[in-house]
Amino acid sequence: MRPIDALLSALPEGRVLTDPDVVDSYARDRTFVEPGKPLGVVLAASRDDVVATMRWATGHRVPVVPRGAGTGLAGAATAGDGTVILSLARMTAIKELSPADEIAVVEPGVITADLDRAAREHGLMYAPDPSSYEISTIGGNLATNAGGLRCVKYGVTRDSALGLEVVLADGRILNTGRRTMKGVTGYDLTGLFVGSEGTLGVITSATVRLRRAPAAPPATFAAEFGSPREA
Repeated sequence: MRPIDALLSALPEGRVLTDPDVVDSYARDRTFVEPGKPLGVVLAASRDDVVATMRWATGHRVPVVPRGAGTGLAGAATAGDGTVILSLARMTAIKELSPADEIAVVEPGVITADLDRAAREHGLMYAPDPSSYEISTIGGNLATNAGGLRCVKYGVTRDSALGLEVVLADGRILNTGRRTMKGVTGYDLTGLFVGSEGTLGVITSATVRLRRAPAAPPATFAAEFGSPREA
C-alpha cells in the first residue's frame, strides 16, 4: 500500500487531492522557484485534520509543506519531491472578536483584510498590513512575520501576536502565549513560532492584538504639501 493511501483513510473523503495537475497548482507560491512532485495535497478544514496529517507524516517520514494563500515571495510554500502540501486555506473562522479586550481569536485561513474589516466594525483595527493583505492569510503572515506600511508605527506581525495554538510534527498540540497585553514571565514561544515558516509546527489558531482605529484617515503628502511637482 502506498503511504498516501493511509492518509486517504485517515481523513474524511475529499480532504486529500492526488490528481497530478491539481497537486501541481498547489505546489508553488508567487516566486519563480520550480517545485518538485508532491505526493498530494491535504485540504485541512479543522485542527483534527492537521493533527491526523502530521501524525501520518511522522509515521511515514514524509515532509510536510504548510500553505496558506500562496502569496509569499520567499519560496516557503514551494513543495519538493515526495512531500505533502498541507493547505490551511479552508480554516477561515474568526472564532472570537472581543472589543473590550481588544483581541481576536482566528484560524490561519482568515484573510488579513477580512479580520481588519471585522475589527473596524467595533472601532478597532488589525495593524499588520502587508501589500498582499487583501488576499494573504493570517497564518501565512504569522509564518513569515509579515510587515507592511503600518509596521513603522505598530510593529510587524510578531508585535500583534499574543498566543498561538500549534500542531507539532508528531501531532501533539501546543498552546503558547496569553490573552493579555502584558506577559513578562516564561519563554516567548509565541515569538519563536512567528516567522519560523512552518519549520517548528503548524499554526491552527492565533490570538492577536487589535488596536484602536484612527479617528480619521492619515494625511497624505499631497494633501499636506501638494504634489511633488508643486513642491
